[in-house]
Amino acid sequence: MAGNDAQTAADKDELNRFVTGLGRGVAGALFLALPMLMTMEMWHLGFSMARERLFLLLLLDIPLLILLAHRIGFEETFGWREAIRDAAIAYGIGILTSLVVLTALGLLRGGMPASELSGKVALQSVPASIGAMLGRSQLGHDDDDTGTKETSYAGELLLMAAGALFLSLNIAPTDEMMVLAYKMTVWHALAVALISIALMHGFVYAVSFTGGHELSPQTPWWHAFVRFTLPGYVIALAISIFALWIFERLGGSAPVEVALSVIVLGFPAALGAAAARLIL
Repeated sequence: MAGNDAQTAADKDELNRFVTGLGRGVAGALFLALPMLMTMEMWHLGFSMARERLFLLLLLDIPLLILLAHRIGFEETFGWREAIRDAAIAYGIGILTSLVVLTALGLLRGGMPASELSGKVALQSVPASIGAMLGRSQLGHDDDDTGTKETSYAGELLLMAAGALFLSLNIAPTDEMMVLAYKMTVWHALAVALISIALMHGFVYAVSFTGGHELSPQTPWWHAFVRFTLPGYVIALAISIFALWIFERLGGSAPVEVALSVIVLGFPAALGAAAARLIL
């Protein structure tokens, strides 16, 4: 009898942790994706962007969610099977949150074509699902959490890609980003690139944020810079190119204009990549 009571208590405790994780996921989806849910450009892109590009964005979100779930799932995960389950839950939270918020704001109406309704929800579900997964990390851990898991070098790079993608999705669809690129000169772009790299390295290694990484006295300063910061910035630029292409911001632009746009978007993308290493 005592064994059954202990098992029941353990099951109840596990359920409570899972429900708490779901609540944090909903909160994360709202807090982190609400700016995009209330951005006019995202509303229009939901029905105007090419469907093959939207589908590609949805596909890309899946491995990122699985990686994040393996790292910071809704409850302790011990294998990729549980991580896939948590990724599916995060995607479901993203879809449901987007559907509810867009409907409440009057952006989804009964007379709309099905392609427009599904496109708006599908597009918004990408940042909302990432926000749902990040909610567990940013909004606290359970008391019995033992800390973050060890991640391989490739895993660290993928985490940086996830952070870069999340912030890029906030900025890439807006007209202001293109205006900034138009007003900049090559010297401005060089300054922004250097500032981006310096902030990436400083946030993770120099200013002692919670979750930051300290270098041992035996490690030369350039080791982390070459191994993580520079590859992280390259990843941020690559994600920026991808985001601009997905949202059809590169068509008809001269190579210099494209480069300036990528560097502008690379600024928040680089900060997102650094933040991913801090909080995950």
